[in-house]
Amino acid sequence: MNQTFNKQPVAFVTGASSGFGLLTSVALAGEGYRVLASMRNLTNKGQLEAAAKEAVVADRIEIVQLDVTDFSAAETVIQDVIRRYGQIDLLVNNAGYAAGGFTEEVAIEEWQRQFETNFFGLVAVTKAVLPSMRERRSGKIVNISSISGRIGFPSMGPYVASKFAVEGFSESLRLEMLPYGVHVVLIEPGSYKTDIWSKGLGAVTIHPNSPYVKEMKAILKYVNKIADAAPAPDEVIRQIVQVAKSPSPKLRYPVGKGVKLGIILKNILPWKWWERIVTKRLWKG
Repeated sequence: MNQTFNKQPVAFVTGASSGFGLLTSVALAGEGYRVLASMRNLTNKGQLEAAAKEAVVADRIEIVQLDVTDFSAAETVIQDVIRRYGQIDLLVNNAGYAAGGFTEEVAIEEWQRQFETNFFGLVAVTKAVLPSMRERRSGKIVNISSISGRIGFPSMGPYVASKFAVEGFSESLRLEMLPYGVHVVLIEPGSYKTDIWSKGLGAVTIHPNSPYVKEMKAILKYVNKIADAAPAPDEVIRQIVQVAKSPSPKLRYPVGKGVKLGIILKNILPWKWWERIVTKRLWKG
């Protein structure tokens, strides 16, 4: 039975109920993958089902329940997929959210929740696929990072820190797994029209007595301006598909307007110049 399944590559995608995860699941199915599209809450599967039906790929997508913060469930779900399909050729770690607020005012529990999902959940799912990929000496692990994994941004400390952690983890894991033919890849998108920012900063409550009222309002105005002008995430999805099809993908793929330039400038400019640019843009409009 496994020989039959091996003719069709298998992809496992986390956080597939919306955004990048949903679009990636549909795109990979269109490329001939058998896609296991996982999500924390199956009551949110309607949008993916509608998109899959519209793209005529519903028969190639199986929706499965997985809360990546349930580490034992991650192991169980992944092993069940490997048992049924023989392998996982591509893992796309997309599940995540953005927690916002100034560090002083963000509860330590919120920092923990941010890392449980964005980092430890990603590590748990990745660990579950590694033995099979290592033994087969084949596979790709695509971690959806962010420009925020390369450049810090005020009021986004938990999210930025979690994405920096994903970047460091991915660097180490890539060096560990390359001798086994397994490629670890980081996709680093800029701003696109997804609901991650509305769910993140949109949930921030500005307390009237906060010492950061002025700064938070300025940041929300700036972020909303960027979000309004953000394009649809088509090029991010194309990049993920290209990585999936590449025999030897690179470690990092920055995607989006100004992303590569921002990374270059941060790396080559003296820090004082860089922080002057960022603060002037934020606080002085």
